[in-house]
Amino acid sequence: MAERENRRERRDDRAPRDENPEFADRLVAINRVSKTVKGGKRFGFAALVVVGDQRGRVGFGKGKAKEVPEAIRKATEQAKRQMIRVALRDGRTLHHDQEGRHGAGKVVMRAAVPGTGIIAGGPMRAVFEMLGIQDVVAKSLGSQNPYNMIRATMDGLKRESSPRQVAQRRGKKVADILKKPEAEVAEA
Repeated sequence: MAERENRRERRDDRAPRDENPEFADRLVAINRVSKTVKGGKRFGFAALVVVGDQRGRVGFGKGKAKEVPEAIRKATEQAKRQMIRVALRDGRTLHHDQEGRHGAGKVVMRAAVPGTGIIAGGPMRAVFEMLGIQDVVAKSLGSQNPYNMIRATMDGLKRESSPRQVAQRRGKKVADILKKPEAEVAEA
């Protein structure tokens, strides 16, 4: 019994578990939903939030509650739990062009030169800003549903790979991966 109390005290002594307060979050969509019951309608709210550290980590979450702030809080917590790391070139753009799909949602993302900015619509823009990308050109070709657009964007970002990851997978050096073939060098 005393041992259990000691554990509780030790747990309380620890610092609060706010692991990374440097996360930024962006509310993408808020939806009012209703449930029809005997006395009328009960309204609730569904929130879609994107969270990122603006240095290569991003996640999204959805939360439902009777009040808007509670729905946003739940969505933010879920987003922090589901974060992924994305390899960025020079910390500003993607390494290569990529497609992402989810359901009817299809997105195309292309690496861009410095100074291009984020050319993307709505939910995709929120993901790129929270990720820390500064130059990217993206287009949504399928569903306009924000949930599907974000999931398709995340699908494409998960498949993004850096030259270091490709070299490691092939058992080569990064220089071998980035080296141009002799035919292209002879023409130049």
